[in-house]
Amino acid sequence: MPHVGSSAKRADDPRLLTGRGRYVDDVTLPRMVHVALVRSPHAHARIVGVDVTDARRAPGVTCVLVGGDTARLCKPYRGILEHYQGMKTGAMLPLATDRVRYVGEPVAAVAAETRAQAEDGAERVVARYEPLRPVLSPDAALASDAPLIHDELADNVIYATQLGTGDVDAAIAHAHRTYRRTFTVGRHTGVPLEARGLVADFDPATRALTVWISTQVPHMMQAVLADLFGLPEHRVRVIAPDVGGSFGIKIHVYQDDLAAVALALTLGRPVKFVATRRESFLSDIHAREQTVAVEVAAAADGTLLAMRGAITAAVGPYSAFPRSSVVEGGQVLRLLPGPYRLRDYRASLRVVAQNKVITSQYRAVGHPIATAVTESMLDLIARDLGLDPADVRRKNLLRADDLPYTSATGNVYDSGSFQESFERLLEVAKYAELRHEQAAARAAGRHVGIGLACFLELTGPGAQFYGIGGAPISGQEGTTVRLEPSGTVTALTGVTNQGQGTPTALAQIIADELGVALEAINVIAGDTAMVPYGGGTWASRGMPIGGSATLLAARALADKIKRVAAVLLEAHADDIELAHGRAGVRGTDHGLGLRELARAVHFRSNELRGLEPSVDATVHYTNPNPWTFTNGAHLAVVDLDVETGRVRLLRYVTVDDCGRVVNPALVAGQIMGGVTQGLGGALMEHCAYDEAGQLLTTTLMDYAVPKASDVPAIECHHLETPAPNLAGGFKGAGEAGTTGAPAAVLNAVNDALAPLGAMITEQPITAERVLRALGRLGGR
Repeated sequence: MPHVGSSAKRADDPRLLTGRGRYVDDVTLPRMVHVALVRSPHAHARIVGVDVTDARRAPGVTCVLVGGDTARLCKPYRGILEHYQGMKTGAMLPLATDRVRYVGEPVAAVAAETRAQAEDGAERVVARYEPLRPVLSPDAALASDAPLIHDELADNVIYATQLGTGDVDAAIAHAHRTYRRTFTVGRHTGVPLEARGLVADFDPATRALTVWISTQVPHMMQAVLADLFGLPEHRVRVIAPDVGGSFGIKIHVYQDDLAAVALALTLGRPVKFVATRRESFLSDIHAREQTVAVEVAAAADGTLLAMRGAITAAVGPYSAFPRSSVVEGGQVLRLLPGPYRLRDYRASLRVVAQNKVITSQYRAVGHPIATAVTESMLDLIARDLGLDPADVRRKNLLRADDLPYTSATGNVYDSGSFQESFERLLEVAKYAELRHEQAAARAAGRHVGIGLACFLELTGPGAQFYGIGGAPISGQEGTTVRLEPSGTVTALTGVTNQGQGTPTALAQIIADELGVALEAINVIAGDTAMVPYGGGTWASRGMPIGGSATLLAARALADKIKRVAAVLLEAHADDIELAHGRAGVRGTDHGLGLRELARAVHFRSNELRGLEPSVDATVHYTNPNPWTFTNGAHLAVVDLDVETGRVRLLRYVTVDDCGRVVNPALVAGQIMGGVTQGLGGALMEHCAYDEAGQLLTTTLMDYAVPKASDVPAIECHHLETPAPNLAGGFKGAGEAGTTGAPAAVLNAVNDALAPLGAMITEQPITAERVLRALGRLGGR
């Protein structure tokens, strides 16, 4: 049973007002305690025992929980999406009970008066293990003698599927050329500036739980916490203040977060957990670890005829909850054809468990992998056939008269500027001049490469992504816009702020519709007790879904204001216009300020002559289609040092089409940040493990992220092709940079290597891999 430290004041003290430590004379409130986790040092082991006796005696320690304690408070949970038929995974609990399955899995949680005391208490926990053979690669997981990561499952395959259309075998058999390569993409993670953290406060008297948490998805967390801990959902309040970066890392449910909530339920007092940077590397979801074996067929003129592939996605021992760990592999499966005319396509996917940190959705989910593979194969075709890589893309890219286009995998591209974006890229980058400069540099002994990449970005999905799979993840978004008595405007939205500037963009939409100054608008987000129900921030849905909901809510409020103004000004509503914070009769100087109008509604409703005294509007909106696609084209120029293997990025140019642009500066910020993250994944970021399953990169001294000196000034350009089926014409922009950068850089490096007869198909493109490709290092 959990140990709870005794209180200095008796529970029957007559001064006690509540069961939570509040007294009449000193108004003592329950003091917040801090959490430290005891984590497994083994990748795979049976738990023989966890002795917490000494930890419970440690100074300041108020409670220690082990696996059995949290199992009595929290239901087991599995990250399964029902529309992925045949998917399976083991169940998770906040703290491991019988077996640990990755280094860093929590086995005990210690609460104390200070974080230092909690850490000291955790040091006194004695956990004893019986090590088991870890499964650390897909080949090992699929071997006939592989240890089962979950005994109740028949094997270590979480999910397998295949997808195909057309006659791939015939197209390949009759092609002018066929090309085969196997690509591997290394594991990496998001490294947000602000680590995950929460404060959970439980009131036993009302069974009300309030959680302040660094999350992208407050309503999802509300539903999950209520369900897992058996609490009434309306008694669970989740508040996500402004979050210091997330990149998909904070859309998941983590064991340590649930352990902290379990402590709050046990203690009935506020509990705080903030992950250290080392804990973040050991517990934040990882992503990307995939191998893609691909074969493409081409005609003599470079026309892409067919593609087949086999994708192996190596994930963790569990499928992430509730979004699962199969989506990234599924995205690669469906996105490999890219923005090209391709009808004959067949590919398979296997998602395989292993004893490493859980992997799941991270910025651009699968897009960078699929794009890098397909774009590399196009460059390979061009080199073999003696064609310019730009001409091969021109020949195969979708044209305006192809739209709407249904891809070989069933994706519908209802709009886009595929050819136009690419031609714009070649123009602004001065591609022809770059090739001349490259020739001169090569003549001087330098190894300069130019890489191109065209891509799609899936944005603004509706219920078809998660909701139909049974996950409590909303595909719709709600916005309330309200005119206050002061004449200012309050907007309540379910889209959370992760540092991407969404409140500014939403305020701009409202300001345009209501004719008010930007500074007169206050956007509130992230509090389930205040804002309309919504899905939060993920999959670049902030503007396509949240922006559209806000636009329609602002228009609905504008209509109400006009009807009120018509009554007060004795005019027709159709003649009222809103501008400069006033409602006026068109063509006259007859009008009134919004403050005066709002005060009439709120305080003198008798003047409205039966009109509803309301100056607020709420709209919920969802994508009428499964999702909407952004597109773009990127160019990278690199200088390769063949003596050291170092890749130096000289230039990076982007052209992105994210539909109607509300704030160009915010879009540019998203593109630049995304490109930088993509460059990190392409060139340096890697969660490296040893043969025992120990994560070797648990500090920023070991895990390399891009520095300012690694990234040149990114040249951003935009086209606008409004989404025809979304209210505002908006498309997402949050993941385009991360999608295009690895492909552009990989192609640039291989362009530099091509005269030397070398090609790299592994990421990250480290100096070691460059030298090995050149035959200057032995081994793999």
